[in-house]
Amino acid sequence: MTTVKDNAMTNHSGAMNPSNLASVAMLAARVLLASIFVLSGLSKIVSQGPTEAYMQALGIPGALLWPAILFEIVAGMLVIMGYQTRIAALLMAGFCLVTAAIFHHQFSDQIQMIMFLKNVSMAGGFLLLASVGGGPISLEKRS
Repeated sequence: MTTVKDNAMTNHSGAMNPSNLASVAMLAARVLLASIFVLSGLSKIVSQGPTEAYMQALGIPGALLWPAILFEIVAGMLVIMGYQTRIAALLMAGFCLVTAAIFHHQFSDQIQMIMFLKNVSMAGGFLLLASVGGGPISLEKRS
């Protein structure tokens, strides 16, 4: 039978070890921040026509659809896995800001304003992640 003393995640009193809590929080933050991009990239694969039409309606060449798909999936997975986290997070922050400005600039539409603010907020999260790296539970720490 495992006791509290046998669990490396807790200290002698049974409370969560702060450094382990921070490690798990960093992993959770990476997954939560990047999952939307992986899922968005995958959804663009199955809805290429409507996505390309939306891009073109805003003056963005449809030829940029596949690069956007690949970027969202690859950069998102790098952040989730914690590999090259600082670089991937910095690129994701830029992507969030650029897409906010291009696709969500109709501030008279409340939904577009919310989407703009979501992108800006996520850029802030990615900038923070770029400054601290992937954390102890990451592929970077395993090499």
